[in-house]
Amino acid sequence: MNPVERVLVRLRRGERPVRYLLAGAANTAFGLSFFPALLWLSPWFTRHYMAALLLSQVICVVFAFSTYKIGVFRTRANILREFAYFSSYSYAVFGANLIALPLLVQGLGLHPIPAQFGFSLLTVFISYFWHKGVTFRSDREA
Repeated sequence: MNPVERVLVRLRRGERPVRYLLAGAANTAFGLSFFPALLWLSPWFTRHYMAALLLSQVICVVFAFSTYKIGVFRTRANILREFAYFSSYSYAVFGANLIALPLLVQGLGLHPIPAQFGFSLLTVFISYFWHKGVTFRSDREA
């Protein structure tokens, strides 16, 4: 069985890692397009790219939480607790982003869009383990 067939079999079985990859792809596409869309749609956001970053962070956190809660982990636990844990990871990454983006843009002279894209790629892999082990862990796993 080739790798594509294996992924399709796992998808048909509804395995969590495959659902996570699909949700992650949707979240990444949404998140990586929302920030540049704000910059392209408004000269004000282009000048104030940190305001665009803040707005996109808030909207993308709610979108991502929804896709992971409903589509991946399918938990029935306390939504407020889960959102608090989910947000704690997201806003810790956001805090690092607030430091990294100006360093990349002003310090290294990168354009905000590729700088943000690169930073986002760094955070993708560890998020699965945080959300699996902390945000959406079942009481049996706690």
